[in-house]
Amino acid sequence: MNDRKVQEPAAGRRDGVRIDPADHRSGLRRLERRLFLRSSLSLGAVALLSGCTLQDGDTVDRMLWAMSRWNDRVQAWLFDPDRMAPTYGMADLTTPFPFNAYYPIDSVPEIDGSDFRLAVSGLVGDRRSWSLEDLRRLPQESQITRHICIEGWSAIGQWSGVPFRSFLQRVGADPTAKYVGFKCADRYYTSLDMPTALHPQTQLTLDFGTVDFTMAELPPEYGYPLKLRVPTKLGFKNPKHIVEIFVTNDNPGGYWEDQGYNWFSGL
Repeated sequence: MNDRKVQEPAAGRRDGVRIDPADHRSGLRRLERRLFLRSSLSLGAVALLSGCTLQDGDTVDRMLWAMSRWNDRVQAWLFDPDRMAPTYGMADLTTPFPFNAYYPIDSVPEIDGSDFRLAVSGLVGDRRSWSLEDLRRLPQESQITRHICIEGWSAIGQWSGVPFRSFLQRVGADPTAKYVGFKCADRYYTSLDMPTALHPQTQLTLDFGTVDFTMAELPPEYGYPLKLRVPTKLGFKNPKHIVEIFVTNDNPGGYWEDQGYNWFSGL
């Protein structure tokens, strides 16, 4: 998902009052955050806001965040850990698979795979780091699933890697913990609920299907050296360039989630 850039107005005057660009930018950020939150609310929840306006300040913000958290709880309650996301055949693959990030493609991080070490921390029994060779020695699975972006587009790709449930078991993750968080080399971060982390289709992805229908290591633009594939979530819950995984009972939030996107964001 790319950054949305808003042209900044020059300092000036309105109705005899000098306009500070910093104040204007702050107001735009608040407005955008509220619109993000409103877009994730149910019709019934929005109805509760019928007496509020965007000028109501922090009162609206608090209500929107409360409703978003309520939506999270409802989605978590409805989530079926045994329900599989749809899978597809080779003929359904999207080629080329689109690049998506909050930055342009020429800003994709360059990572030396030979030096890569995946850090593991939090509520786990084994906190040793993992090299790519270590990860490739674990049992691998392949899937052809659809990536669905919150911006309205989707694409089908073939992904291969370690079932995340198996990895969490290997490191002795506490299955009763609430969250699994991810830190990435491109400064992105996000988190999952534990039931989704343990879902059979959630995958630590190492390889991607190429245009000639063979598997190869993840290209940099798709998350090299390691990404998480979560076909039961919207695309922004699928972090790329992962460098650390941690298990916790404190909600770690996420890059977009902290700006107003619904945290659970299940399909």
